[in-house]
Amino acid sequence: MVSTEPAAAAAVKDPGWRYYLQEKVLVIFFLGFSAGLPLPLVYATLTAWLFETGMPTSTISMFAYLMLAYSLKFVWSPVVDAVALPVLTRWLGRRRAWLIASQVGLGATLYLMSRVDPSVALTMFVVIAACVAILSATQDIVLDAYRIEIAGVEMQGVLAASYQYGYRVAIVVSGAGALYLADFISWSVAYAVMAACMAVGIVTTLYCKEPENVTSPEYHFAGTIPEKIAKWFLAAVAGPFADFFRRYGWFALLMLSFIVVYRLSDYVLGILANPFYLDIGYTKSQVASVAKLYGLGVALLGIGAGGWAILKFGLSSCLISATILIASTNLFFALIVVTGPEIWVLALTISFDNFAQGYSGTIFIAYLSSITNLSFTATQYALFSSLSVLIAKISASFSGTVQEAIGWFGFFIYAAALGIPSIILSIFVVRHMKTEQAA
Repeated sequence: MVSTEPAAAAAVKDPGWRYYLQEKVLVIFFLGFSAGLPLPLVYATLTAWLFETGMPTSTISMFAYLMLAYSLKFVWSPVVDAVALPVLTRWLGRRRAWLIASQVGLGATLYLMSRVDPSVALTMFVVIAACVAILSATQDIVLDAYRIEIAGVEMQGVLAASYQYGYRVAIVVSGAGALYLADFISWSVAYAVMAACMAVGIVTTLYCKEPENVTSPEYHFAGTIPEKIAKWFLAAVAGPFADFFRRYGWFALLMLSFIVVYRLSDYVLGILANPFYLDIGYTKSQVASVAKLYGLGVALLGIGAGGWAILKFGLSSCLISATILIASTNLFFALIVVTGPEIWVLALTISFDNFAQGYSGTIFIAYLSSITNLSFTATQYALFSSLSVLIAKISASFSGTVQEAIGWFGFFIYAAALGIPSIILSIFVVRHMKTEQAA
C-alpha cells in the first residue's frame, strides 16, 4: 500500500538493470513524452516561429506569459483531485479520465494553431496558444499525481528519470523535429504533425492502469450553495496547503523559497535561446542538429546520472550539486558571443548545459515528490511545481528587455548570477533533510 506521508529518499543498493525496465517505468516514459511535447510549441519553438515573422525580441519574450498557466495550475488542481468527469471517470478511473481529456484537447488545439498565421491573426493565435498552455498544465497536474501514486518514495528517483527521458525525447520532437519541418516545408505542417504526435499519450493512457490503494477525496457538506462552496474551498484548497505547513513548520517558508528560485536562471535564459542562436548566425538546421538532437543524448545522460545518483548517494546529497550546475553552465553561452557561430563552441555549450538540465531536472522532481502528501497529491504537487516556474516565468518575460539593454554577453552573465540564491538555499534545505533522516 502506498504511504500517505512523504519521506526523503535515502541511498539504497542498486537493484540491477531490470529494476529500471518495470512496466510502470515504461508507462511513465511515454506519459512523460506526452507531457513534454506541448511545452516547446508554446515556448522555445514558438519563439523561433515568431522571430521569423519579424517580431522584436521584446515582443517575443512577452509570450513567456503563456507559461503562467503552468505557474497557476494549483488554482484548479483541487478540481482535478476531487471532481469526476462524466462517463470518462467511470470508464477509465479518476486519473486516466483527466489525462485522456487533456490529451485529446491538446491534439485539437495544436492542430488549430497550425491553421493560424501569427503575422495575420495574432489575437486568435495567442488565444489558441493559451488554450494549449492551459491543457498542457492540466495534463501535468494529473500526470504528476499519477506518477507519485503508483510507487513509493524509494522509486521516485527512477520514475523521475523515466519521466525526464520521455519529456526530453518529446522536446526534441517538438523542438528539432518542428524546426526541420519548418525549414524544409512550413510552420503550419510542423504544428500539424506535432498535434498528431499527441496520439502517443492517448494510447499510453488507454493502456495503463489506475493507481492502487489511493482513494479519491469525497466532500459532502450541508448548508446553502455558498456555504458548501466555502467549506469545499477550506477542505480541498486550503487543507493541502495547511497540511504542508503543519508538517514542516516555519521551515516550509524556506523550502518554498528554494522551490521558487531553483529554475530561475534556466528559464530566464531559455526563452531567448533560439532567437540567440539565429541572431548570432547559426542556421535552423544547425540548431536542430546540435542544440536539439545532439543535446538530447547529453540530456539523457544527465537524466540517467540524476536517477543513479539518487539511488547511490541519496536525494539530499544531490541537491547542492544540481543547483551549482544550473547556474554555472549558463556561462558557456557567453563564450559563443565571444567566438561567434562556431559549431564546436555550440556543441561544448550544449554538452554542459543539457547535462545540467537533465541531472537537475530528475533530482528536482524526486525532491518535490518526496515532500508531497499522498492525501493531497495533485494539489500539493501542483502548488510546488507552479511555484517553481512562477517567478521564473515572470522574470523570463523581461528577458528581451534586459538583453536589448545590456547585450547578449551581459545577459548571460545576468542569467548565471540569478542561480546564486538557489545554491545558497539548497545548503539549508539539505541540512534540514539530513536532520530529518537522522531523527
